[in-house]
Amino acid sequence: MNPEKQSTTEPILELENVDVKRSGDLIIRNANFTIHRGDYVGLVGPNGGGKTTLILALLNFLPHTKGTIKLFGTDIDKFSSWEKVAYISQNATSFDNKFPLTVRELVSLGRIKKGNIARRFTQQDWKAVDDSITFMGLSEAADKRIGQLSGGQKQRVFVAKALARNPEIIFLDEPIVGVDAATQEKFYKKLSDLNTKRKTTILLVTHDLTSVFCRMSKILCINKYVEITQITDSLDPNTLLKRAYGEHFHFVFHKHKCRGVFNNDNH
Repeated sequence: MNPEKQSTTEPILELENVDVKRSGDLIIRNANFTIHRGDYVGLVGPNGGGKTTLILALLNFLPHTKGTIKLFGTDIDKFSSWEKVAYISQNATSFDNKFPLTVRELVSLGRIKKGNIARRFTQQDWKAVDDSITFMGLSEAADKRIGQLSGGQKQRVFVAKALARNPEIIFLDEPIVGVDAATQEKFYKKLSDLNTKRKTTILLVTHDLTSVFCRMSKILCINKYVEITQITDSLDPNTLLKRAYGEHFHFVFHKHKCRGVFNNDNH
């Protein structure tokens, strides 16, 4: 059902009995899961179920009110090696088309570390920038201004920017909203290459259930409660998904063609 599994036994991200609140409301309750090195995880659930809240807590942008979160074996409140972590938000590509930077200039910002903004770029820095641009299939657009690019190209630019720092784990929060199916397919192919060729651990927030079951090694379902499951040919998607989306939802999955249809039985 899914591609070959790349995960190892080394934990990258660990949650134990974690609660997260926003504006006084309990959004995440008693979350327990582990993501291992090389995992490609799809984070799914209904709107308002807590997907973005969970990502913000995992990045320590939002405090957790109970439990323990560890990154690379270190409590998140003491974690300092943030160069190992990359994040692409929902609104990463939402900027004025008159934005003056070229693709190469924007990707180079991924090499800038906190507290060392003014340092001179080395040959190694520019190689990392150009390698990331090439990996994301953007070489021909490297000298174009960002505003000249299509939506799909912009999204790949921000992944390239994240890759320029050589992260070990990357979080993406619905990065391909509002693009056509062909562009989505190209984007997912690049993420799969990133996972299999660079061995980068990926946590992707998405509503695209078909791509989760076709491409990813684990599915993380959330609707206040969190459940993570290894994707295998024997997994029944509906048993898992109904706990997140409700009994009235049914997911029809054709594993041989890797096509799915998300149906609502109420209609």
